[in-house]
Amino acid sequence: MVHGASSWDLALAAGIDPAPVTAARIKRDHYYQQHLRQEHIEIDGVQGTLETLSKTCQMAIVTTSKRSDFELIHNHRAILQFMAFALTREDYVSSKPDPEPYLLAVERFGAARSECLVVEDSQRGLQAARAAGIDCAVIYNKFTAQHDFTGANFLLKSISELPGIIDDRR
Repeated sequence: MVHGASSWDLALAAGIDPAPVTAARIKRDHYYQQHLRQEHIEIDGVQGTLETLSKTCQMAIVTTSKRSDFELIHNHRAILQFMAFALTREDYVSSKPDPEPYLLAVERFGAARSECLVVEDSQRGLQAARAAGIDCAVIYNKFTAQHDFTGANFLLKSISELPGIIDDRR
């Protein structure tokens, strides 16, 4: 996944019959969407930090999530009010670590890459930002803690550190 391939693509490339791969994917999607509906997945400090940043920064979400999953995630959350737009997997051809998603976001903003900062929590997201020529701050996430974040401009323990990083860049 760090290199942009899904486990489904890898299974098919290994010659596994497509029917059980498709069935497993459907089952996984069902479990994942059930999890999104039932579990508390809020990250402490996100809403307050985004509210602070929204006073001086334009922001967007660039995610590899499918739009249906993205909508489940954000259905009862308030962070979208701080975003100019969101790009989901259906909005671009090549997924992270390809730079396309971030280059599309920069284009939508009408900004220069030097004016932007990508905030990530995964190695493939960092790779996409670096390939796009955009500075990247990586925020610690227990699920991606073992990823290689070499090349990150900033390594943060918490999102609450982000306003200070952005202030220093000005």
